[in-house]
Amino acid sequence: MNERDYLAERFEEHRTHLRAVAYRMLGSSGEVDDAVQEAWLRLSRVDAAGIDNLGGWLTTVVARVCLDMLRSRQSRREEAFTPDAPDPVATGTQGSSPEQEALLADSVGLALLVVLDRLAPAERLAFVLHDMFAVPFEEIGPIVGRSPEAARQLASRARRRVRGGPEAADPDLVQQRQVVDAFIAALRAGDFEGLLAVLDPDLVVRADMAAGAPTEIRGAAAWAKGAVAYGHLAQLTRPALVNGAIGVVVAPHGRLVRALRFTIANGKIAGIEVIGNPARLGELDVSIVE
Repeated sequence: MNERDYLAERFEEHRTHLRAVAYRMLGSSGEVDDAVQEAWLRLSRVDAAGIDNLGGWLTTVVARVCLDMLRSRQSRREEAFTPDAPDPVATGTQGSSPEQEALLADSVGLALLVVLDRLAPAERLAFVLHDMFAVPFEEIGPIVGRSPEAARQLASRARRRVRGGPEAADPDLVQQRQVVDAFIAALRAGDFEGLLAVLDPDLVVRADMAAGAPTEIRGAAAWAKGAVAYGHLAQLTRPALVNGAIGVVVAPHGRLVRALRFTIANGKIAGIEVIGNPARLGELDVSIVE
């Protein structure tokens, strides 16, 4: 075995870990592949014999690459983000179904990815490396160009936002969550009658999408028919707090493309605000609902 083959073999030993780091940093399978490939290219250009801890070295490289990609992504967000069909999530394969995408997102925590996407790049890096992969702040600091103590503060600030939402849950939140779970279950099953069972007959739905004036639909039956027709998105739907109100989000690979805020009264969903306008989505405070 020549030296390059030996190096490639050692790199493959760390690939799964590197993909895990990159996915939590980026939430996009295509960008994950690019970040890991860049780590290999950089490794192939250096004298690996001088690297004492190859895993740590590669983790640092992937983290730096991801940080640059996040910063570039953030600068592009000055333009409105128009969602396209969801890409396969970190599988490295094409044609993944929504069900497969949802399963993989669950393994990471889709709601967590949504919140992570709201963090500043340096905050996200500090939180992911320290809280998820136990990288010490002494190693994180140089990556973000800060002292270890400043890196600790970045992670702390990110941690507060990740665990955000009300300090004390609304006493009705548990019951509201049951309503939301029933809503999602009916949507996923394409169960029209089950969906009607959790909607107030006089439901009012207001939608603010990417283009045009906000629209309004009145009546549970009228809205439920359309909702069932878009059942393929149901596998990507997860419960969340949206600006403090119970609701659901649709977020393929952690990028928020739609949010629904519910008004629940007497155990029924009486009002829904559907938000798909990129400008408004970028202003939402989305928190994890355990």
